Amino acid sequence: MRHRDTGAGLKTPALYVVATPLGNLGDIGARALEVLRGADAIACEDTRHTRRLLDHFGIRAETFSLHEHNEAAAAERLIRLLRDGRVVALVSDAGTPAVSDPGARAVAAVRAAGFDVIPVPGPNAAIAALSASGLTDPHFLFYGFLPAKETARRKALAELKPLPCALVFYEAPHRIEETVADLAAMLEPQRTLVIARELTKLFESIASLPLAEAPAWLAADADRRRGEFVLAVSAPPPAEGVDAEAARVLDLLLAELPLKQAAKLAAEISGASKNVLYDLALEKKRGD
Repeated sequence: MRHRDTGAGLKTPALYVVATPLGNLGDIGARALEVLRGADAIACEDTRHTRRLLDHFGIRAETFSLHEHNEAAAAERLIRLLRDGRVVALVSDAGTPAVSDPGARAVAAVRAAGFDVIPVPGPNAAIAALSASGLTDPHFLFYGFLPAKETARRKALAELKPLPCALVFYEAPHRIEETVADLAAMLEPQRTLVIARELTKLFESIASLPLAEAPAWLAADADRRRGEFVLAVSAPPPAEGVDAEAARVLDLLLAELPLKQAAKLAAEISGASKNVLYDLALEKKRGD
């Protein structure tokens, strides 16, 4: 490999983690283009996909694949290039690498080898969806992809249910119906679900509706089930008559004690009504 002229703006050697557009190529940043043009090599989730982006901007850098099935071997190649004094960029098919995409293990290996890893921030599907969701919760948890199997998926949702924040998931088209059905079955029906589909692409759509209505809404139109999805669910409604601290104490005690004893101790600790806490505990157990 011939060493390319990386220009004055890039550190050598270093791995640059570069966010690329979700769909609309106009979303690429000026710094991302500078890095891709100056890189000696670009590690790609899918070289064919990335080549379309590079060709659009007239970038001729060498590419090689780094995906979930070859990440360990690709990380070794990254480190060899860095030891040779090269500048390497890491990209995924869309958005920010290593966030529900390949790259995290490679980044860890590069850092362990003593080389700099430099983020070049930009498009991110979860943040894009939240920014247009209208959800007003002050906090959110980004979960990524839920488990593919129903039992594991429902178990994960039961654990997420009491968290006092919005929940953000990614989902593929072939599982969107069953995932939304499980969200509706496992979480409170009065929560809001935002379904963001094909963000920044030609058929982008963002719908906000009560969670209980979401399965029927999806079933009503096949086009609503096509594309790549971000799902954002509002935080749980406050428990009637129970403040957040009392509910937190109850959750901690339920993890260790029988239901009746947990409710009694939670009432003594928090000063909340024992009967209200008992009813809340029953509801939580049914949800589990």
